[in-house]
Amino acid sequence: MIEELKSATPIAGTFYYDIISPFSYFYIKQRHRIEQRVNIQPVPILLGGLFRATDNRGPGEVEAKRPHTYQYCVWLADRLGLPFRFPDHHPFLTVAAQRLLAQQDAQWTMVERAFEFVWVEGKDPNLSWAEFCQYLGLAADTPKPDAPETKAKLISNTEKAKADGAFGVPTLVIDGHAFWGVDTIDWALDYLDRPKMFEEAAYRHAGQLPSGL
Repeated sequence: MIEELKSATPIAGTFYYDIISPFSYFYIKQRHRIEQRVNIQPVPILLGGLFRATDNRGPGEVEAKRPHTYQYCVWLADRLGLPFRFPDHHPFLTVAAQRLLAQQDAQWTMVERAFEFVWVEGKDPNLSWAEFCQYLGLAADTPKPDAPETKAKLISNTEKAKADGAFGVPTLVIDGHAFWGVDTIDWALDYLDRPKMFEEAAYRHAGQLPSGL
């Protein structure tokens, strides 16, 4: 039965990302593990906007988490055998880059190049905009997107991410279920083998557990 599921036509999945996230970089470099079973559509969002909408903060904004998280990224990159280099400062503003990716309807080749510019070259697109555009295969004089429709598209993507259950990136949404984090690839694969997973008693209980605070 599992083999039949694995050989079936890939189902649709939505991948929400922001190039500010090193964990999104690690995820896309491992997406081959799940791509045969899920047709993954990359969708750029503004992580800061999603954080505000979900009352959340990234580890880079929490002083006690920064060294641990950033050093873990160095370890994880080494563990995965991936080239990795932090930009000179982090976090940084990604609104212009994310708008550009939304404007271009960026698919995987361009998305990967955008992540590599930040996490392999170690560069902030804001400080090297012309070089960033060329790295994506665009003209060096490509302006930073400012059209109302482009701004609206990125806002809409971010609002849709929240509606789909995302509260951070990377998030893969399959069948209405949001799998957040690079470490949930295996969970998503298990879900594909057990599509009624979230109907099981333990999952229903965990999903409805009230707070004691």
